Amino acid sequence: MKSINDILFSPKKYYTLVFFRVIFGIVTLVSSVRFLLKGWVNELFLEPSFHFKYYGFDWIKELGIVEMYSLFGLMIVCSIFIAIGFLYRFAIVLFFLLFSYFELIDLTNYLNHYYFVSLMAFVLVFLPANCNFSLDAKFQLVKRRQLIPAWTIGIIVLQLSIVYFYAGIAKLNYDWLIEANPLKIWLAPHSNLPIIGQYMDQPITAYLFSWGGAIFDLSVPFLLLFKKTRWIGYTLVVVFHSVTSILFPIGVFPFVMIACTLVFFSQDFHKKIISYFANTEDQIDIKNASNKVKNKSVVFLFLSVFVIFQLLFPLRYLLYNNDLFYTEQGYRFSWRVMLMEKVGYANFKIHPFSDSRSITIDNRDYLTPQQEKMLSTQPDFILQYAHYLGEIYSNQYEEQVEVKADIFVTINGCPSQRYVKKDLDLMQIKNDLKPIDWLEEYK
Repeated sequence: MKSINDILFSPKKYYTLVFFRVIFGIVTLVSSVRFLLKGWVNELFLEPSFHFKYYGFDWIKELGIVEMYSLFGLMIVCSIFIAIGFLYRFAIVLFFLLFSYFELIDLTNYLNHYYFVSLMAFVLVFLPANCNFSLDAKFQLVKRRQLIPAWTIGIIVLQLSIVYFYAGIAKLNYDWLIEANPLKIWLAPHSNLPIIGQYMDQPITAYLFSWGGAIFDLSVPFLLLFKKTRWIGYTLVVVFHSVTSILFPIGVFPFVMIACTLVFFSQDFHKKIISYFANTEDQIDIKNASNKVKNKSVVFLFLSVFVIFQLLFPLRYLLYNNDLFYTEQGYRFSWRVMLMEKVGYANFKIHPFSDSRSITIDNRDYLTPQQEKMLSTQPDFILQYAHYLGEIYSNQYEEQVEVKADIFVTINGCPSQRYVKKDLDLMQIKNDLKPIDWLEEYK
């Protein structure tokens, strides 16, 4: 039986890793150019007068218009360099830093696939993805290599498997399986589609989509791992993500997954693709190749920490004795995709101590429509905004003010209920990682 060392460090040909590097570069390039052309740099980063922050990252600030567009352009250049393998190590490190920076500017813009791209960029920093089929290898900026350790491919496969499998686990809840929500709500408006539209508002359709989605996510990593079922699995990937891209406005995520999932295919599959663009002939006998790798203990430690983190971090919601959909503590970064329809209404009031009257806030004076939509359903947004308003009006009145909110939410079509406790001064509440106790009990 092979040891863990034998499995992790056994020699593999370079085809799969460099193929993934090219795919990653192309996908991030297309996504970034699309982002730029749609005017989202200005709309999401520059126009808002206030940005919601990730916990612990309040220090991340947006720059001026020239700096922001320059950095975004530099990120696009990095994507090109990654794809062609030119100055790869510098390009992937800079891309990771720039991409993460843009994502940390405003929590409003959080998406699972942005987190996935950041993770993959981080992983690629440590992989020899420019060892061949790259300008670095052509110009001898790095030593050309035919063989790489198996872990450099396995870590990508594992991360993709975690994304799918945890997304499937997340669907094993009462609303999704028993009530077929929120798909009952989301599918009905598509009844005007040709041919299939007549079925979209039928309850059975919502149940088929709900159960089918859960079964797909839980099974597809295993279908892709085995040669006999790989094409079945990939066909399901293409169909599943194509359907979701048609029915739901989730951006480029489906295409990111369709492209990246090709990494599950064999080295010969990737060699055939690469051979269209370059000579892939080699004389290496992989069976008799040496698997000597330097710093095995360092690599093993890195892999152990990374894998354990990726397995445990999505489960941190178990530390909170609250309803996950209600408080959303532990919801982000856990591969939960489109699991609920949560809508709210938020009305904030300022209470200066020296004035018996209250001031009703028009949220549109401070927030973009997207920020206002996200505000009313997420506790950390509510607290950040309340403290922002409190600071503004405390300075205006030159005294401490109270900030109170009337907020009502509905989840998956259930009756609306009060969210924040009535007459609570939100200025007295700190935004931290402790279990939330300032919301009304979920009914």
